[in-house]
Amino acid sequence: MTAPDAARKYDLGFARWVRDNVDGGDKLSMCMQCGVCSGSCPIGTQMDYGPRKLFMMIRAGMKEEVMTSNTMWSCTSCYRCVVRCPRGVPVTYILQDLAAKSVELGYANPNDNTRFSKSFWWSAKTWGRTDERLVTARYYFSFGLKEGMRRSLDNLKIAYCMIKAGRMHLGMPHKVKDKKGLQAILKKAAEIEQRESGS
Repeated sequence: MTAPDAARKYDLGFARWVRDNVDGGDKLSMCMQCGVCSGSCPIGTQMDYGPRKLFMMIRAGMKEEVMTSNTMWSCTSCYRCVVRCPRGVPVTYILQDLAAKSVELGYANPNDNTRFSKSFWWSAKTWGRTDERLVTARYYFSFGLKEGMRRSLDNLKIAYCMIKAGRMHLGMPHKVKDKKGLQAILKKAAEIEQRESGS
């Protein structure tokens, strides 16, 4: 056993905690480690650990490593893992709630997520759809003009490839036809949220 392994702390109650406190965690025990989730993930190579490995780490009690990994934050919610899992494990839901719990417990910094969420929600409210260009630009420039320019230039090649492949359009943002209907829905949702938070 190496020195780092010897010093590593294991929380043997972590899997039980995930089962009881994380959305979909009660299905985690059904995972048979087949690897379909990780193999289906379009950006699995960008994650610290793929979903399959992360679930094994939860079982092993590696709480610190799990809660500080970028796996949950890298998930794009494409649901390929959920659709393809032979045991019906709600992988995406587990990752999403683990991300929320990592913020609640102080393992992750919520600032970047808050910035992105605000940018995403602004686009959804304004157009009724999310426009990747505007969401990304608003998010990047929320860090300031200099940082916004740097991030934009760093990702220029990716943007060009997406345009070339027809995955990102040029011109005005697409928007819903019934914008008044959208505003009515948002207004009603805000009323319900206010009423429930006050109860």
